[in-house]
Amino acid sequence: MTVAAPHPRVALFDADEPAAPALPVCDHYAGVEARMKKSLALQAELGPVFDVTLDAEDGAPVGGETEHALLIAALLAGGDNRFGRAGARLLPVQHPKFEEVANIVLASARAPAYLMLPKPRHIADVQRAAHAIDRLGGASVPLHALIETHGALADVRAIAAHPRIESLSFGLMDFVSAHRGAIPASAMSAKGQFEHPLVLRAKLEIAAACHAHTKVPSHGVVTEFKHKRALMDAATTACRQLGYTRMWSIHPEQIRPIVDAFTPSVAEVDQAVEIITAAHAANWAPIKHHDTLHDRASYRYFWQILERAHRTAYADGPQLPADVRALFFDEG
Repeated sequence: MTVAAPHPRVALFDADEPAAPALPVCDHYAGVEARMKKSLALQAELGPVFDVTLDAEDGAPVGGETEHALLIAALLAGGDNRFGRAGARLLPVQHPKFEEVANIVLASARAPAYLMLPKPRHIADVQRAAHAIDRLGGASVPLHALIETHGALADVRAIAAHPRIESLSFGLMDFVSAHRGAIPASAMSAKGQFEHPLVLRAKLEIAAACHAHTKVPSHGVVTEFKHKRALMDAATTACRQLGYTRMWSIHPEQIRPIVDAFTPSVAEVDQAVEIITAAHAANWAPIKHHDTLHDRASYRYFWQILERAHRTAYADGPQLPADVRALFFDEG
């Protein structure tokens, strides 16, 4: 009697080994009502290849935080939130309306996919925010945090280790500004942010902390949204050289280039399909592929390529081969 080989998630990883969250590779920010609605409509069209973060911090007018939070709660519950992949950026925990805004967002008829915590000054701010959100009924909502202050960067490993944290993002603009002019403005550009040593150090520390604790490192913004080549170069560098598996978008025209940059190449996918299907047929015993030996150590890498290819497939674009989807990704 032939026994079916176990699924890669079972065969290749220890039962007690936490898996990194399978988040979309693009996190799109919108704060103005018209743009928030447009972003959700675009997500409904393209599929859940990107998240939409509804911005209750920078998107809210000063003094209008409560009304803006009510709008976000309504959008979360609306029909355009088709996939449930919309989250919200809250106010900083030290803001006097932090709990009020968090409570309104959590009271939505549809829970946010995650809550982003901006401007933590150290691990204690993350702990305080998490405690308040849990007390308000949001214990099941994952938390993301922005590393954009000196204190948060100093505590980045502790923040990544926090059990409520799912992802960390790098806040480029605030981080550069926190150096009081010691880092030039060019370090906020698409190219310069990869060249200044202090900025590059911050990016690497965030990515390393996330991978050490199986959290998702999310790369920050490219403000030159009309320069597609600069965006693609930045996204490719973040993905291929710095270990980031997610990136912010601040304009709808940035979404596809970011997803494309984080999508494995056709050659990578073809190789992964060949190796994983052959390994599955061998019940995960070692195999030879093109005169190269592979075992479970390399299988884990190629399986993660397939997972990322599956997550980055547009509703209107090419998908993984049907037999691969049926074997590994179709539920039920």
